[in-house]
Amino acid sequence: MALPQLNDEQIRTWSRAEKDRWWLEKVYRGDMPQLTLRAAATGFVLGGVLSATNLYIGAKTGWSLGVGVTSVILAYAMFRAAVKARLVDDFTILENNAVQSVATAAGYMTAPLISSLTAFMVMTDQVLPWYQIFLWNVVTSILGVLVAFPMKRRFINDEQQPFPEGRACAVVLDSLYPEAPAGGVGGAQAVVASEAQKAEGALKAKALFGAAGVAGLIEFLKLEAYQTLLQNKLLGLAGAPKHLPEKLFGWYYDMAETRGWKPPTLLGTDIRQLGISPGLDITMFGAGGLTGTKTANSLVVGCLINYFLLAPWMISIGEIAPKADGTFGRAYLLNTWCLWWGVAIMVTGSLTGLFAKPELILSSFRGLFAKKSAATVKEHDVLADIELPNKVSYIGVPIFAALSVFLNWLWFDINPWLGLLAVPLIIVLTLIAANATGLTSTTPTGSLSKITQFTFGALDRANPATNLITAGMTSEVASNASNLLMDIKPGYMLGAKPRQQAWGHVIGVVSGGIASTLLFFPLFLPHHDPTQPLGPQLMTEKFPMPGVDIWRGVAQLIADGGHSLAGSAIVAMSFAALAGVLLEVARLKTKNKFPLSAVAIGLGAVLPVDSTLMMFAGAHFFAWLERRYKSAPGSAGHSLWVESQEPIAAGIVAGAALMGIGDQLISVFVLGS
Repeated sequence: MALPQLNDEQIRTWSRAEKDRWWLEKVYRGDMPQLTLRAAATGFVLGGVLSATNLYIGAKTGWSLGVGVTSVILAYAMFRAAVKARLVDDFTILENNAVQSVATAAGYMTAPLISSLTAFMVMTDQVLPWYQIFLWNVVTSILGVLVAFPMKRRFINDEQQPFPEGRACAVVLDSLYPEAPAGGVGGAQAVVASEAQKAEGALKAKALFGAAGVAGLIEFLKLEAYQTLLQNKLLGLAGAPKHLPEKLFGWYYDMAETRGWKPPTLLGTDIRQLGISPGLDITMFGAGGLTGTKTANSLVVGCLINYFLLAPWMISIGEIAPKADGTFGRAYLLNTWCLWWGVAIMVTGSLTGLFAKPELILSSFRGLFAKKSAATVKEHDVLADIELPNKVSYIGVPIFAALSVFLNWLWFDINPWLGLLAVPLIIVLTLIAANATGLTSTTPTGSLSKITQFTFGALDRANPATNLITAGMTSEVASNASNLLMDIKPGYMLGAKPRQQAWGHVIGVVSGGIASTLLFFPLFLPHHDPTQPLGPQLMTEKFPMPGVDIWRGVAQLIADGGHSLAGSAIVAMSFAALAGVLLEVARLKTKNKFPLSAVAIGLGAVLPVDSTLMMFAGAHFFAWLERRYKSAPGSAGHSLWVESQEPIAAGIVAGAALMGIGDQLISVFVLGS
C-alpha cells in the first residue's frame, strides 16, 4: 500500500509543528511493538554477522557496503521461518524496522578497521590492543549518534529530505508487511495482503538465501582450510587436498614451467610481477552487482592505466627499481610509485564534487541560528514523549567529545588542544555529510575526512596520529550520524518511535564493535610477528586493504612533504589531480550521466587486478540480465533478475564472505596454520 507522505507544497508552506501534528495523526503507529527484546536480540546477532561480512569485503575493496535492505530481508525471512515453525508469533513491521536499525549500525562499525586505525598501525608499526580498538570505535560512534538527533527534527521532520536508501527500506518493509495497520494514533484499518505481495517478499528472501548458498558452496569447494579439514582430517585421505583453483590461470603457468615457455610480459616485465593474476573471487563478483556498471567500468580504467600501462612503463625506464631479490609485486609497486596518482585523482575528484555545490554546504547551516517561533515551541510539546529529548545530545556530546579527546591523548599522544580543536570541525563536517546523505543517499566521508587529515597534518606533521586519528573521528562520526538519519527515515515513514531507534543504533554500535574487533586479529593477524614490519603482515594478497593504503599514503605524503617521491610520481600526481577535477566537473555538468567516476578510477589503481576484474564481470552480468528481462514485467525472469537483483547480489557477498571468514577461523583455530 502507498505510504502517507506530504506533497511538495505542504513541505514548503507548513510549519514544523503542523508537519509533526500531521505525522502524529496520520503516520504514527502508537504502541505497536518496536524495539522488543526479541527484535534487539535478533538485530544484535544479525548486526554482528553483517559487520563481519563488511569487514571481510572492506579488507578486499576498501568500501563498506550498505546493509539496510539486506538486513530487512534477512530479518523478514528469519521471522517467517520461526513463525512457520510455531516458535514465535509474527514480528510487526516496526520490529523488523528496529532490527534493521540495529543491524545497519553494526554493519558500518568496520570503517576504522579498514581505514584510519589500521593505517595508523601500519605507519607506526604497532598493533593496538583489542580494548583500545573497541572503546575508541564505540565512543566515536556513539558521538555520531548524539550529534545526529538534533539534526533529525530539521532534516526529516521539517525539510522532509528524501534519504533515498532509507526510503527504499521503508518501501521494501511496506511491501513485506502489507497487512500492517496504516498508521495514525487511533490505529487505521488493516490492509489485507494480496497473494502477489506475499509472493514478492518470499521471492526476495529465497533469492537472497539461494544466492548465498550457491556462493558459499563455490567458496567451500575453493578454500583450502575447508578441504583440508574435510579430506585430510575427516575422510582420512592422504596428500594435498583437491579444491577449485584460487587463480584462474594457475594451470597455464604450471604448464609453462614444465615446458620452458616464456611467461606473458608487458614491456619486458612478467605480468605476475605486476599483480596481474586473475582469480576466482565470488565475493567481488557479488560486489560488482551492487556497485553497478559505471563504477565497475571506472575501476577497470584505473586498473588498466596503473597495472597495464604506467607500472610496466616506469619499470622499463628505471623509475621503479626492483627489490633486492629482483622481484616487484603489487604491494611494492603501490608503495614505491603507483599509489600516488591514484590518491591524487581520488582526493581532487571527491573534493571537487563536494565544493562544486556550495548550496549543499550552505543549506547544511540554514536555520541553525534562526529564532524559535511559537509554533516551534509548540512543536516540541506535540512529540515530547516520542522524540529523543535534545538535552540528551546537549549533555552527551560534550561528555563523549571530551572522552574522545582524552582517549586520543592517552593512546595516540595527540595534543589535547588539537583534539579539542577537531571537535567543532568534526561537527560542522558531519552536518554537511548528513545533508548530503539526505539529498543524495551518498555520504562524502572520504572527502570530508581528507579535509581533516590535511588540516591537522599541517598543524602537526611529526605525529601521524594527529591527522589519521582526527580524520578517522570525522569519518566515523559523520558516517554514524548520516547512517542513523538514513535509518530513522524508514522509521519516520512507517510511524516508529525515534527514541527507540536511537537505542537500537546504540545496541548496533556495541554489536558491530564486538564482532569487528574480535574478528580483526584472527582474520588479519593470525600469526603476528613483532620482530617483522607490520604492513606486509596486515596487507596481504588475500586481504590487500586498499583503504588502508590510501589513508597511509596521504599520511605519508603529509609527513615528508612529498620529498621521498620520485619526480615522475609527482608529475603523474599533477596530471591525475587535474584529471580528477575535470572528470568531476564533467560528471556534474552532465548531471551524473558522464560514464566515468574520478574516485572509482583512483580506487581501481589501488585495488588488486583480480578484484577489479571480478567486480567488472559481476556488474555486467547483472546488467545484462536486467536488460534482458526489463521489458517483460510479470515474468519469472523479471521478478528474479530485475526486482530481486539487489538481494541476489547481497546474498552472493554475504555467502562468500561468511565462508571466507569461516575458512580463516578453521585455519587458525582448528588446523593451527
